[in-house]
Amino acid sequence: MVVFLSNTFPFTHNVLMGCISERILNVYRSRPPRESLRSLANTAKMNLHVNVPYGTNSHHIAEAIFKAFAIVGLPMILVLKQPDLGTTLTYMPILIVGLFLGGINVRQAMILTTAGIMLVAGAWSSGKMLKPYQKARLTSFINPDNDPKGSGYQIRQSLIAVGSGGIWGKGAAKGTQTQGDFLPIPHADFIFAAFGEEHGFVGAVFVLLLYFSILMRLIQNAQTAADLPGSLIIMGIVAVLTFQIAVNVGMVIGFMPVTGIPLPLMSYGGSSVLFTFLALGVVMNVRMRRFVN
Repeated sequence: MVVFLSNTFPFTHNVLMGCISERILNVYRSRPPRESLRSLANTAKMNLHVNVPYGTNSHHIAEAIFKAFAIVGLPMILVLKQPDLGTTLTYMPILIVGLFLGGINVRQAMILTTAGIMLVAGAWSSGKMLKPYQKARLTSFINPDNDPKGSGYQIRQSLIAVGSGGIWGKGAAKGTQTQGDFLPIPHADFIFAAFGEEHGFVGAVFVLLLYFSILMRLIQNAQTAADLPGSLIIMGIVAVLTFQIAVNVGMVIGFMPVTGIPLPLMSYGGSSVLFTFLALGVVMNVRMRRFVN
Protein backbone atom coordinates (compact mmCIF):
# COMPACT_ATOMS: atom_id res chain seq x y z
CA MET A 1 0.00 0.00 0.00
CA VAL A 2 2.82 2.39 0.83
CA VAL A 3 4.54 1.63 -2.47
CA PHE A 4 1.25 2.07 -4.30
CA LEU A 5 0.79 5.56 -2.89
CA SER A 6 4.40 6.52 -3.48
CA ASN A 7 3.95 5.75 -7.15
CA THR A 8 0.69 7.63 -7.49
CA PHE A 9 1.23 10.92 -5.68
CA PRO A 10 3.50 13.63 -7.09
CA PHE A 11 6.98 14.39 -5.72
CA THR A 12 7.88 10.70 -5.41
CA HIS A 13 9.70 8.14 -7.53
CA ASN A 14 7.96 5.76 -9.90
CA VAL A 15 8.33 2.18 -8.78
CA LEU A 16 7.23 -1.00 -10.49
CA MET A 17 6.98 -3.77 -7.95
CA GLY A 18 7.02 -7.53 -8.44
CA CYS A 19 4.91 -10.10 -6.64
CA ILE A 20 5.57 -11.22 -3.08
CA SER A 21 7.80 -14.26 -3.09
CA GLU A 22 6.27 -17.64 -2.35
CA ARG A 23 8.46 -17.93 0.73
CA ILE A 24 6.94 -14.79 2.27
CA LEU A 25 3.44 -16.02 1.48
CA ASN A 26 4.10 -19.36 3.14
CA VAL A 27 5.21 -17.59 6.30
CA TYR A 28 2.05 -15.51 6.49
CA ARG A 29 -0.28 -18.42 5.76
CA SER A 30 0.83 -20.05 9.01
CA ARG A 31 -0.09 -17.06 11.19
CA PRO A 32 -3.17 -16.42 13.35
CA PRO A 33 -6.03 -14.64 11.50
CA ARG A 34 -5.83 -11.20 13.13
CA GLU A 35 -2.05 -10.92 12.86
CA SER A 36 -2.10 -12.26 9.31
CA LEU A 37 -4.61 -9.64 8.22
CA ARG A 38 -2.57 -6.86 9.76
CA SER A 39 0.65 -8.13 8.19
CA LEU A 40 -0.94 -8.55 4.78
CA ALA A 41 -2.18 -4.96 4.96
CA ASN A 42 1.37 -3.92 5.77
CA THR A 43 3.06 -6.08 3.12
CA ALA A 44 0.45 -5.48 0.42
CA LYS A 45 2.73 -2.68 -0.66
CA MET A 46 5.09 -5.36 -2.04
CA ASN A 47 2.43 -6.88 -4.28
CA LEU A 48 1.05 -3.87 -6.18
CA HIS A 49 1.88 -3.35 -9.86
CA VAL A 50 1.59 0.38 -10.52
CA ASN A 51 3.18 2.63 -13.08
CA VAL A 52 1.54 6.03 -12.81
CA PRO A 53 3.44 8.87 -14.49
CA TYR A 54 4.78 11.87 -12.65
CA GLY A 55 2.29 14.67 -12.05
CA THR A 56 -0.95 12.67 -12.03
CA ASN A 57 -4.22 14.60 -12.00
CA SER A 58 -6.74 14.85 -9.18
CA HIS A 59 -8.82 11.98 -10.57
CA HIS A 60 -5.90 9.56 -10.35
CA ILE A 61 -4.99 10.83 -6.88
CA ALA A 62 -8.56 10.33 -5.61
CA GLU A 63 -8.59 6.85 -7.10
CA ALA A 64 -5.28 6.04 -5.40
CA ILE A 65 -6.53 7.25 -2.02
CA PHE A 66 -9.72 5.20 -2.41
CA LYS A 67 -7.72 2.05 -3.18
CA ALA A 68 -5.43 2.68 -0.22
CA PHE A 69 -8.40 2.99 2.14
CA ALA A 70 -9.92 -0.15 0.64
CA ILE A 71 -6.72 -2.15 1.20
CA VAL A 72 -6.58 -1.17 4.87
CA GLY A 73 -10.31 -0.74 5.50
CA LEU A 74 -11.42 -4.25 4.60
CA PRO A 75 -9.27 -6.09 7.19
CA MET A 76 -10.07 -3.36 9.73
CA ILE A 77 -13.79 -4.04 9.41
CA LEU A 78 -13.30 -7.80 9.63
CA VAL A 79 -11.21 -7.52 12.80
CA LEU A 80 -13.61 -4.99 14.36
CA LYS A 81 -16.43 -7.49 13.85
CA GLN A 82 -14.64 -10.04 16.09
CA PRO A 83 -14.69 -7.61 18.06
CA ASP A 84 -11.08 -6.53 18.62
CA LEU A 85 -10.76 -2.77 18.84
CA GLY A 86 -7.06 -2.81 19.78
CA THR A 87 -5.90 -4.77 16.74
CA THR A 88 -8.21 -2.71 14.52
CA LEU A 89 -6.44 0.49 15.55
CA THR A 90 -3.01 -0.87 14.58
CA TYR A 91 -3.97 -0.63 10.90
CA MET A 92 -4.13 3.16 11.11
CA PRO A 93 -0.36 3.85 11.31
CA ILE A 94 0.14 1.76 8.16
CA LEU A 95 -2.36 3.93 6.30
CA ILE A 96 -0.99 7.20 7.70
CA VAL A 97 2.63 6.36 6.89
CA GLY A 98 1.59 5.21 3.43
CA LEU A 99 -0.16 8.49 2.72
CA PHE A 100 2.68 10.55 4.18
CA LEU A 101 5.45 8.77 2.29
CA GLY A 102 3.27 8.79 -0.81
CA GLY A 103 3.56 12.58 -0.92
CA ILE A 104 0.09 13.65 0.18
CA ASN A 105 -0.17 17.45 0.39
CA VAL A 106 -1.64 19.58 3.17
CA ARG A 107 -4.97 20.16 1.45
CA GLN A 108 -5.52 16.45 0.87
CA ALA A 109 -4.48 15.69 4.44
CA MET A 110 -6.98 18.22 5.81
CA ILE A 111 -9.79 16.76 3.72
CA LEU A 112 -9.02 13.22 4.83
CA THR A 113 -8.68 14.29 8.47
CA THR A 114 -12.07 16.03 8.38
CA ALA A 115 -13.68 13.01 6.74
CA GLY A 116 -12.08 10.72 9.33
CA ILE A 117 -13.38 12.81 12.23
CA MET A 118 -16.89 12.77 10.76
CA LEU A 119 -16.69 9.01 10.25
CA VAL A 120 -15.53 8.39 13.84
CA ALA A 121 -18.24 10.69 15.20
CA GLY A 122 -20.87 8.87 13.17
CA ALA A 123 -19.66 5.46 14.30
CA TRP A 124 -19.63 6.63 17.93
CA SER A 125 -23.14 8.10 17.87
CA SER A 126 -24.70 5.26 15.90
CA GLY A 127 -24.04 2.69 18.62
CA LYS A 128 -23.67 -0.09 16.04
CA MET A 129 -19.90 -0.16 15.50
CA LEU A 130 -18.72 0.03 19.11
CA LYS A 131 -20.15 -1.91 22.02
CA PRO A 132 -20.94 -0.15 25.33
CA TYR A 133 -17.92 -1.62 27.13
CA GLN A 134 -15.65 -0.41 24.32
CA LYS A 135 -17.00 3.12 24.65
CA ALA A 136 -16.49 2.94 28.41
CA ARG A 137 -12.86 1.95 27.89
CA LEU A 138 -12.25 4.84 25.50
CA THR A 139 -13.64 7.43 27.92
CA SER A 140 -12.71 6.08 31.37
CA PHE A 141 -9.05 7.15 31.13
CA ILE A 142 -10.12 10.83 31.25
CA ASN A 143 -11.43 10.43 34.79
CA PRO A 144 -11.11 6.85 36.08
CA ASP A 145 -12.43 7.86 39.51
CA ASN A 146 -15.93 8.20 38.04
CA ASP A 147 -16.18 4.40 37.98
CA PRO A 148 -13.36 3.12 40.23
CA LYS A 149 -14.71 -0.43 40.43
CA GLY A 150 -15.78 -0.70 36.82
CA SER A 151 -14.30 0.80 33.66
CA GLY A 152 -11.77 2.87 35.64
CA TYR A 153 -10.48 -0.01 37.77
CA GLN A 154 -7.67 -1.10 35.45
CA ILE A 155 -6.25 2.39 34.99
CA ARG A 156 -6.40 3.18 38.71
CA GLN A 157 -4.59 -0.01 39.69
CA SER A 158 -2.03 0.55 36.94
CA LEU A 159 -1.30 4.08 38.17
CA ILE A 160 -0.94 2.80 41.73
CA ALA A 161 1.48 0.10 40.58
CA VAL A 162 3.64 2.50 38.57
CA GLY A 163 3.69 5.09 41.34
CA SER A 164 4.50 2.60 44.09
CA GLY A 165 7.59 1.44 42.22
CA GLY A 166 9.40 4.69 42.96
CA ILE A 167 12.89 5.22 41.55
CA TRP A 168 14.42 1.76 41.95
CA GLY A 169 11.33 -0.44 42.31
CA LYS A 170 10.38 -3.07 44.88
CA GLY A 171 12.37 -5.90 43.35
CA ALA A 172 11.51 -8.80 41.07
CA ALA A 173 8.33 -10.66 42.14
CA LYS A 174 7.91 -8.30 45.12
CA GLY A 175 5.33 -5.89 43.79
CA THR A 176 2.26 -5.64 46.01
CA GLN A 177 -0.13 -4.71 43.17
CA THR A 178 1.15 -7.48 40.94
CA GLN A 179 1.55 -10.28 43.49
CA GLY A 180 -1.67 -9.33 45.28
CA ASP A 181 -3.69 -9.68 42.05
CA PHE A 182 -4.85 -6.06 42.22
CA LEU A 183 -3.35 -5.26 38.82
CA PRO A 184 -5.40 -7.02 36.10
CA ILE A 185 -3.60 -9.23 33.57
CA PRO A 186 -0.10 -8.03 34.56
CA HIS A 187 1.51 -10.49 32.14
CA ALA A 188 -0.25 -9.08 29.06
CA ASP A 189 -1.68 -5.60 28.52
CA PHE A 190 -0.30 -4.19 31.77
CA ILE A 191 3.13 -5.81 31.71
CA PHE A 192 4.77 -2.37 31.68
CA ALA A 193 2.96 -1.40 34.90
CA ALA A 194 4.11 -4.62 36.57
CA PHE A 195 7.66 -4.06 35.36
CA GLY A 196 7.59 -0.46 36.56
CA GLU A 197 6.43 -1.49 40.02
CA GLU A 198 9.16 -4.10 40.40
CA HIS A 199 12.01 -2.18 38.73
CA GLY A 200 10.99 1.43 39.26
CA PHE A 201 11.54 4.52 37.17
CA VAL A 202 15.08 3.47 36.26
CA GLY A 203 13.96 0.12 34.88
CA ALA A 204 11.08 1.67 32.95
CA VAL A 205 13.37 4.25 31.33
CA PHE A 206 15.86 1.50 30.47
CA VAL A 207 13.13 -0.45 28.63
CA LEU A 208 12.05 2.65 26.73
CA LEU A 209 15.65 3.31 25.72
CA LEU A 210 15.89 -0.24 24.39
CA TYR A 211 12.77 0.33 22.30
CA PHE A 212 14.20 3.64 21.09
CA SER A 213 17.43 1.97 20.01
CA ILE A 214 15.51 -0.74 18.12
CA LEU A 215 13.37 1.83 16.29
CA MET A 216 16.39 3.97 15.42
CA ARG A 217 18.18 0.91 14.05
CA LEU A 218 15.13 0.07 11.95
CA ILE A 219 15.03 3.60 10.54
CA GLN A 220 18.74 3.35 9.79
CA ASN A 221 18.08 0.13 7.88
CA ALA A 222 15.34 1.92 5.93
CA GLN A 223 17.83 4.64 4.96
CA THR A 224 20.42 2.13 3.78
CA ALA A 225 18.02 -0.17 1.93
CA ALA A 226 18.95 -1.06 -1.64
CA ASP A 227 15.78 0.41 -3.13
CA LEU A 228 12.75 2.52 -2.30
CA PRO A 229 10.32 -0.39 -1.77
CA GLY A 230 12.64 -1.87 0.87
CA SER A 231 12.70 1.45 2.71
CA LEU A 232 8.93 1.71 2.62
CA ILE A 233 8.45 -1.82 3.92
CA ILE A 234 10.67 -1.08 6.93
CA MET A 235 8.94 2.24 7.63
CA GLY A 236 5.58 0.50 7.66
CA ILE A 237 6.90 -1.89 10.31
CA VAL A 238 8.36 1.03 12.28
CA ALA A 239 4.96 2.72 12.24
CA VAL A 240 3.16 -0.31 13.68
CA LEU A 241 5.74 -0.96 16.41
CA THR A 242 5.88 2.72 17.40
CA PHE A 243 2.09 2.84 17.62
CA GLN A 244 1.96 -0.26 19.81
CA ILE A 245 4.64 1.02 22.18
CA ALA A 246 3.16 4.51 22.46
CA VAL A 247 -0.40 3.33 23.05
CA ASN A 248 0.50 0.58 25.54
CA VAL A 249 2.81 2.76 27.64
CA GLY A 250 0.35 5.66 27.44
CA MET A 251 -2.44 3.34 28.55
CA VAL A 252 -0.45 2.20 31.58
CA ILE A 253 0.21 5.76 32.82
CA GLY A 254 -3.30 7.02 32.10
CA PHE A 255 -2.62 9.04 28.93
CA MET A 256 -4.36 6.62 26.56
CA PRO A 257 -7.56 4.56 26.76
CA VAL A 258 -7.41 0.85 27.52
CA THR A 259 -7.61 -0.80 24.12
CA GLY A 260 -5.84 -4.12 24.63
CA ILE A 261 -2.83 -3.36 22.44
CA PRO A 262 0.16 -5.48 23.56
CA LEU A 263 3.66 -4.20 24.26
CA PRO A 264 6.01 -5.69 21.61
CA LEU A 265 8.49 -8.31 22.88
CA MET A 266 7.17 -8.03 26.46
CA SER A 267 3.44 -8.79 26.58
CA TYR A 268 2.34 -12.42 26.79
CA GLY A 269 0.65 -13.66 23.63
CA GLY A 270 1.66 -15.94 20.80
CA SER A 271 0.25 -13.97 17.86
CA SER A 272 1.84 -10.69 19.02
CA VAL A 273 5.27 -12.27 19.51
CA LEU A 274 5.02 -14.08 16.18
CA PHE A 275 4.10 -10.89 14.33
CA THR A 276 6.96 -8.94 15.93
CA PHE A 277 9.60 -11.53 15.09
CA LEU A 278 8.32 -11.98 11.54
CA ALA A 279 8.33 -8.21 11.06
CA LEU A 280 11.91 -7.96 12.33
CA GLY A 281 12.82 -10.87 10.08
CA VAL A 282 11.49 -8.98 7.06
CA VAL A 283 13.66 -6.00 8.08
CA MET A 284 16.72 -8.25 8.34
CA ASN A 285 15.92 -9.63 4.90
CA VAL A 286 15.86 -6.12 3.42
CA ARG A 287 19.09 -5.19 5.22
CA MET A 288 20.83 -8.33 4.02
CA ARG A 289 20.20 -7.30 0.42
CA ARG A 290 21.23 -3.65 0.77
CA PHE A 291 24.34 -4.18 -1.36
CA VAL A 292 22.60 -6.17 -4.10
CA ASN A 293 22.45 -4.35 -7.44
